[in-house]
Amino acid sequence: MPVNADASDFDAPNTVGDDALPINEVFHSLQGEGTLAGVPSTFVRTSGCNLRCWFCDSYHTSWEPTHGWVDVEGLVSQVDEYGGDHVVVTGGEPMIHDPVESLLSELSDRGYHTTVETNGTVFRDAPIDLVSISPKLASSTPTAKRPPDGGDADIGVWERRHEADRLDFDALAALVDAYDVQLKFVVTARADVDEVEALVDTLRSVSDARIRNDDVLLMPEGTTRERLAETRALTAELALEYGYRYTPRLHVDLWNDAPGT
Repeated sequence: MPVNADASDFDAPNTVGDDALPINEVFHSLQGEGTLAGVPSTFVRTSGCNLRCWFCDSYHTSWEPTHGWVDVEGLVSQVDEYGGDHVVVTGGEPMIHDPVESLLSELSDRGYHTTVETNGTVFRDAPIDLVSISPKLASSTPTAKRPPDGGDADIGVWERRHEADRLDFDALAALVDAYDVQLKFVVTARADVDEVEALVDTLRSVSDARIRNDDVLLMPEGTTRERLAETRALTAELALEYGYRYTPRLHVDLWNDAPGT
């Protein structure tokens, strides 16, 4: 459940410490996406993002961010209460917050397997077991014809900013070179895969790491069962055709768009 559904100011108040993070929710569920799909995991969802995908599946961490401020010690205590082995630090975009490095260090010291879900525009040096990078394709950019699902927003401003900032190959190459990664692309239409091919080729040329087709995952766009029914078959077909992996969205299949899943 959301820690605080009213706060939206990202300047931390004086009442919290320097290592406090804006937290939208902490919950325990099954990892729904990627190579660890189905693994019981504790999710720490930070609030705030430097991009604005029109199909964002966490609207209240991006378009209308809500959060409370929780320090690293408090977050680790909450994670400990669930008793699992896997922790997913997600958002929003968790890498924009400096204290995420301290959080990841503390989780690592306690023996947790950590996954960070990121759009790949920010590099940080921290102990991370799996970096799940979701580079944003042109089809993610909000427009007047593709507004966010959650409500009204200043589309013009974010259309320009998102399109300018959605890819950073320096950050992508640094992440791929430093960590075990999966590249997870949201598929909205067949044309998306042409951009996936070009992006992966470029990343292979600027990175020292070996990027296998097995590291590239295609994921159907959709935050409801109804929408996934429209995109799932095409995404699976494209994965077969291009030799990439298909990843489901198990949490949507199981619980639709219920919070805390």
